[in-house]
Amino acid sequence: MSNNDSWTVAGRTFTSRLIVGTGKYKDFEQNATALVASGAEIITVAVRRVNVSDSKAPMLTDFIDPKKYTYLPNTAGCFTADEAIRTLRLAREAGGWDLVKLEVLGEAKTLYPDMRETLKATEVLAKEGFLPMVYCVDDPIAAKQLEEAGAVAVMPLGAPIGSGLGIQNRVTIRLIVEGASVPVLVDAGVGTASDAAVAMELGCEGVLMNTAIAEAKDPVRMARAMKLAVAAGREAYLAGRMGRRMYADPSSPLAGLI
Repeated sequence: MSNNDSWTVAGRTFTSRLIVGTGKYKDFEQNATALVASGAEIITVAVRRVNVSDSKAPMLTDFIDPKKYTYLPNTAGCFTADEAIRTLRLAREAGGWDLVKLEVLGEAKTLYPDMRETLKATEVLAKEGFLPMVYCVDDPIAAKQLEEAGAVAVMPLGAPIGSGLGIQNRVTIRLIVEGASVPVLVDAGVGTASDAAVAMELGCEGVLMNTAIAEAKDPVRMARAMKLAVAAGREAYLAGRMGRRMYADPSSPLAGLI
C-alpha cells in the first residue's frame, strides 16, 4: 500500500487501516508480537478487563508502548449507558485518553448493541469532550443518528462478536458507507483474511478485529495475513471492480476464428 493512502479520525491520521484488540491471547507478549506483525497503529483495550493502571500486576503498557501505539479504550462488558460513561471517565483519569471506543451491549447471548443506550451514551460522552468511535448495528439510519449525536466514527458489526462468520449483510454496510460523513469501520464478526478484504472492498475506512487473530492456531501469522488482506481489499476498492454480468463475456474476441 502507498504510504500516502492514509485515513483520519477526529483529526488524527493513520496509515494502517487495521485495528486489533487485546483479548484472548495467551499472554501480553504474544499480543505484542501479533500487533507488530499486523502493522496496526491502534490497539483497542477493554478497560474493565485489561490492566493498564495497576503497577503491582503485569501491565499491557509494559509490552505495548502507549507512546508508539494509539490506545483505544473500550467499554466491552457494559450493558447500560451509565456503565459505559463511568468506565470511560475512569479511562480518561487513568491515561488521559479521549479517543475511545463505545459499545453498550443489549444482552449476553448475542452481544448485539443496545442502540437506545448506545445513542444516549454517545450524546453524553460527546458533550464531555470524548471522541467516541461507536459500535453499532448494521443499520444506515442508526449509524446516521450516532453521527449526529457526536460519534467520530461508526463501527457496524459484520456478524456477532467473536463469531467469525464474516460480513453477513454487505448491502447495509455499503449503505452506511455511502451515507456517512465520518469514517466507517467494520467491527466484529471477521473470521479470516477474506472477510477483512471484503470489508475494505465495500469502501470501509478500516476494520477492527480481535478473536480472528487471537484464536487462530498461529496468531502471529494470522495477524500478518490480516495486514495483507486489508491492504489488498483497499487496493481493490480504489481500483474499482469490474461490473457483474448475467452471462459470459469472452476475454478474446470470437470474430475471425479459424
